[in-house]
Amino acid sequence: MALDDRLRDDAHELAPDLVRLRRLLHRQPEVGLDLPLTQRTVVQELEGLDIEISLGEALSSVTGVIRGGGGDGAVLLRADMDALPVSEATGLDFSSAIDGAMHACGHDLHTAMLVGAARLLVAHREELAGDVVLMFQPGEEGCDGAGLMLQEGVLGAAGRPVRSAYGMHVFSSRFPRGTFTTRPGTLMAASDALFVTVRGRGGHGSAPHLGRDPVAAAAEMVTSLQTMVTRRFSIFDPVVVTVGAFHAGTRYNVIPDEALFQATVRSFSSESRGQMRQLAPELCRSIGAAHGVEVDVEFHEEYPVTVNDAAHADFVQEVVRDVFGEERSALMPDPIAGAEDFSRVLEAVPGCYLFLGAHVGESLEGADNHSPRAMFDDSVLSDGSLLHAQLAMRALRRDSVPA
Repeated sequence: MALDDRLRDDAHELAPDLVRLRRLLHRQPEVGLDLPLTQRTVVQELEGLDIEISLGEALSSVTGVIRGGGGDGAVLLRADMDALPVSEATGLDFSSAIDGAMHACGHDLHTAMLVGAARLLVAHREELAGDVVLMFQPGEEGCDGAGLMLQEGVLGAAGRPVRSAYGMHVFSSRFPRGTFTTRPGTLMAASDALFVTVRGRGGHGSAPHLGRDPVAAAAEMVTSLQTMVTRRFSIFDPVVVTVGAFHAGTRYNVIPDEALFQATVRSFSSESRGQMRQLAPELCRSIGAAHGVEVDVEFHEEYPVTVNDAAHADFVQEVVRDVFGEERSALMPDPIAGAEDFSRVLEAVPGCYLFLGAHVGESLEGADNHSPRAMFDDSVLSDGSLLHAQLAMRALRRDSVPA
């Protein structure tokens, strides 16, 4: 029997156990960088597979190395493991058992799929033309777990260079179930945060001329930020600014001393990101000067743009079409404004990030990722594991062929 057929059969046999694992993880979600239950579960699932395991120091990461039979390089496969501080409202019989935490973004599926891929790769170790690094990562949801794992040496775990890296994310809506979607170049936006505090002089609402109203100044900053992105940035390289928090005052007829707001800033190129880093603080300070108020501005850099190497994006789509058929591969026309810390891995080594539709039912209009009602179809688990394994095997074979 051909290798592809054997891998497909093995993945199909794994399906019930991957569902068991995914639902176990779903019941015990953990948020942030410290995921002791999740880490322990992953290690237990990998026991007996002859995988070199190491654990993180600054975070509850798990790094596994599968030694192949030849070659001089390695490929990295990544799964994020953390949940969100969301109270689940799905009503599923395997709903979260932890108050205020939920796998609302599908990371429980990611973890189960990579465990499944590990089992497939170990079972067919003789076909590996190099090593495979398994990156089980905490803290994707705003904690930069990928950055910490890079600092702790995940790319050097195999003792030889990682030549390519791949990651996968499920969606509870948007994409047809079972369809693998990606694109070359920019896939996801950079994410940064803007924190602005405006300090004026409080007073009575009937006599604003006797004070220095920070609310009026801050409100002008909010609207001017929206105008600026339409006038200072190309519509073909856009920037998105959304103010998600605005706080000021205690009573309708009192001018407060202080107003503050917080915004998320999304950009699709390093050039626009750098320009926004300069222009947003300048704009806020200039408006503050015009109003005679003091302004403190902090621009916090979070995640860079997620950029797929064009050749690797083409390679991923070729593998999907070969393994699952033409109808299961889709080219995404435009990037999305979500952000992802796997971008740091793709800055260090070429590779590709892709999406897998996992919606429940027939409609694509269900609750989106991060919703307390987000649900994911377990039927995609074995296919996700199979694609991870196929990407690793084929990438290693491709990298071992002299140019």
